[in-house]
Amino acid sequence: MDRSAAIERKTKETDIKIRITIDGKGEAEISTGIPFFDHMLKLFAVHGFFDLFVEAKGDINVDFHHTIEDVGIVLGMAFEKALKSKEGISRYGFAVTPMDDALATAAIDLSNRPYLVYNLPAINSKTGGFDIFLAKEFFRAFSTWCKMNLHIHVPYGENEHHIIESIFKSTGRAMDMATSFDKRISGVRSSKGSI
Repeated sequence: MDRSAAIERKTKETDIKIRITIDGKGEAEISTGIPFFDHMLKLFAVHGFFDLFVEAKGDINVDFHHTIEDVGIVLGMAFEKALKSKEGISRYGFAVTPMDDALATAAIDLSNRPYLVYNLPAINSKTGGFDIFLAKEFFRAFSTWCKMNLHIHVPYGENEHHIIESIFKSTGRAMDMATSFDKRISGVRSSKGSI
């Protein structure tokens, strides 16, 4: 089964093209005009074993917000399309990932019920020109358009780069687990018979 999708979305603020192959090798080609964000998306793909192509052009001269949020929207749409009926997948995924001083947990339920819980230490700064709060905007858009429950928890961490990096790695690893096939599952993993 080919679990790939390509989505394009154009607004007055952004022009985004994304291709995802869920059963990939972790190969990534990312260009958003925001180097730190490119790095985080690459880590997500590498640690999730997803082949990911992202080309985003946005009004980054105004702010990074539109581009980062809209990439989250399109990435969520691409995963949702590539997952098709979600039959045979584990549905749930979980990962704990350390990055030096920081530790991040990501837990996922591909439930068709979008919800984001996002708990971080109190940090209000930038790393690589990237406002830390924008990571939450990305994950909110991603979880909404992928129709998943996403819980991110960072109990501790001092370095903003390490905190955000551990989150993207954990989320990639948890997505890999949630999207993986389980031969014990016929249909969808739900007592209701549908997700």
